[in-house]
Amino acid sequence: MQTLRDVPVGKTVKVQKLTGEGPVKRRIMDMGITKGVEVFVRKVAPLGDPIEVTVRGYELSLRKADAEMITVEA
Repeated sequence: MQTLRDVPVGKTVKVQKLTGEGPVKRRIMDMGITKGVEVFVRKVAPLGDPIEVTVRGYELSLRKADAEMITVEA
């Protein structure tokens, strides 16, 4: 099982499942990251936080901890 945190820069993956709870999961879903949506990893900061992604045409920044809650399929 691979999370969004493990995806290399420049790769597009499809979201399989969100494993977060409560407000964190709601915040991720409010960003438009839901099951079946494609996420493109644009950039990762030198220390790995934040991870910058493109979702549905929007450029977003995710915390490393949030990215670990997003299960993806390559």
